Amino acid sequence: MAKAAQTSSHPAPASQAGHAPEPPQASDAGWSEAERIVARCAFDRAQQRAIRSLVETVQVHASGLDSVESVWVLHDYLSTQRHAMEGRFDFRLEGLLIVFAGLVRDQLLSLDELQGLEATKLAKIAALSKF
Repeated sequence: MAKAAQTSSHPAPASQAGHAPEPPQASDAGWSEAERIVARCAFDRAQQRAIRSLVETVQVHASGLDSVESVWVLHDYLSTQRHAMEGRFDFRLEGLLIVFAGLVRDQLLSLDELQGLEATKLAKIAALSKF
């Protein structure tokens, strides 16, 4: 019985335990530890800005609720935004340059906040952010 209890307990994934360092993987090869720290901080700042903007928008919409239809419209908006945010804020290093380019394009992040990344990464982000 004690053996079953040991096998049934699993540690919380790093994503649930805060921003604990993730073990390096093969796809991380092009990122130094210092770059990963810069990237994580910039990513978190952009995500907080997006959340703050969403909350402000929802507060405005919620203040105008006057019917069940307007509640459902707000619900649909929130569902769409949740899907968009979950897709947008994906911190996997292999796709992070594209994520950062989108965040720069949408003014949730500036290139200055990415200083500390390799010059070639910054150039790629800058170029991709124009599309």
